Amino acid sequence: MARDKPVTLAAISGAHGVTGEVRLKLFGDGLSALKQHTVFNDGALTITNLRDDKKGGAIARLEQVTDRNGAEALRGTTLSVPRSALPPLEEGEYYHMDLIGLAAVSDTGEALGKVVDVQNFGAGDVIEIERPAQDGAKGKRFMVPMNPVAVPQWNDERLVISADYVDE
Repeated sequence: MARDKPVTLAAISGAHGVTGEVRLKLFGDGLSALKQHTVFNDGALTITNLRDDKKGGAIARLEQVTDRNGAEALRGTTLSVPRSALPPLEEGEYYHMDLIGLAAVSDTGEALGKVVDVQNFGAGDVIEIERPAQDGAKGKRFMVPMNPVAVPQWNDERLVISADYVDE
């Protein structure tokens, strides 16, 4: 597993005010996860002040930005930390980024493809599996709930999916 692969925690969505603050779109566990870090993008950006915007995002002051023009220039910039900077996981927990790219096999041994996405529509995580491309056409995709019934086991190399959840 790539322990130092960058993990994006937020993205700058624009300027806030005229003094160089930026609006942030938050990912993952939101503001609480972002507050655990101050240095992002291999030291290129440092948050000196961070607050909730009461709309699901945040407002941040960056050490490197002193005016609105500087803040606007960063629109679209993501704030990332190395994977190794994230808190350790308990048994049965995972980071979405650790699942993406894993091989998927059925519990009967059939190679299914690879995990290409993890979504959460409110009722729990759902993984998206892409089958290998055939005859020049892009591989078909199917989704599986990320729970012990559908995915009885996984590790750093593969996910095992119950054959009952495999979409032909």
